[in-house]
Amino acid sequence: MLEYQNLFTRVQVRTVPEAGIEIDESTGTRYGTGTFSYLAGKFGDAQIGPIYLGWAGVLSLIFGFMAFEIIGLNMWASVGWDPVEFIRQLPWLALEPPPPQYGLRVPPLAQGGWYLMAGFFLTISILLWWVRVYRRARALNMGTHLPWAFASAIFLYSTFFFQPLLVGSWSEMVPFGIFPHLDWTSAFSIRYGNLYYNPFHALSIAFLYGSAVLFAMHGATILAVARLGGEREIEQITDRGTAAERSMLFWRWTMGFNATMESIHRWSWWFAVLTTFSGGIGILLTGTVVDNWYLWGVKHGLVAPYPAQNTLTEEQQQLLRGRYQGTAPDSFPSYVAPQPAMMLDSTAMMAPADSMKADSTKVDSAAAPSAPAAAAPPPAKPPAPSVGGKTP
Repeated sequence: MLEYQNLFTRVQVRTVPEAGIEIDESTGTRYGTGTFSYLAGKFGDAQIGPIYLGWAGVLSLIFGFMAFEIIGLNMWASVGWDPVEFIRQLPWLALEPPPPQYGLRVPPLAQGGWYLMAGFFLTISILLWWVRVYRRARALNMGTHLPWAFASAIFLYSTFFFQPLLVGSWSEMVPFGIFPHLDWTSAFSIRYGNLYYNPFHALSIAFLYGSAVLFAMHGATILAVARLGGEREIEQITDRGTAAERSMLFWRWTMGFNATMESIHRWSWWFAVLTTFSGGIGILLTGTVVDNWYLWGVKHGLVAPYPAQNTLTEEQQQLLRGRYQGTAPDSFPSYVAPQPAMMLDSTAMMAPADSMKADSTKVDSAAAPSAPAAAAPPPAKPPAPSVGGKTP
């Protein structure tokens, strides 16, 4: 009973820290002797340590620290080495990837070179940590379910390197930063026609929500039968007791189907693994196979097309060329449709103008008061004849 753990256990047993099984000291040693934490005991096992790193773990921490330092120092330099501004603006600071003009070439340090170095060191750190997890699982004669689930997450991480490599530009990579990487996510979706129409993105979201639901269902069920020993799941798998029978009966009654004490963990494992795996496939297809997911969805009947917005004829569209609303902008023009004009024949337009002029003259003459007739001007004299080319 000293090994018994339950969320509702009020007494925390303090004894000699458990050192674990014997290990091969040639590949590394454990660090620390183990200690206890009262706060940790409220959530799980109160013992912390000893920890085993090995050569893979030590190298992973070194490379991870190098990546962390490059990112942090570049962020600090962007605010003029001001510690107050660094803390205040930290959520908005970023280490940006190289600009598009460099393509896949190695840029200067200040133009994305630091970014590539940080990404390289971070990737090496993650891969070495995977090696450590795999080696520990094999050393303890365990299954390798955990390292392969971790590999699925690494696959999603690696797609943000391979996708820019396939499209030919480092500028497609994700910036290092809190809010900047969220802005990148939104811009990436908009640039490729709304990522929500990507079927693999939809599968990833479905598996993500499914993982949350399965986790909540399993956790709630085990807590509901904890007083019957349901939290000792290994025992319930090998020797099914009343806790397992009651929990399975509950779900069979409420849903018509139930998992077992063993199969529920396989369900959860596959849902979690497929979340990142399907998401990684969706990223690799974006910009390489499909450049606009909305148009792809319209073509394949996944989404209805938007209603037609431009209903002008070709002649009317030609009238819009070069017309701006207000002052011509410095960047992209914003075309606006002019007011519709009544198109009339030129001969038909002249006749009403002459008649209106004549009518106006009649009205003016009728409105003016009558005046005495003016005397007729005298006739002009004829020119005198010239003699010898001279006028007398």
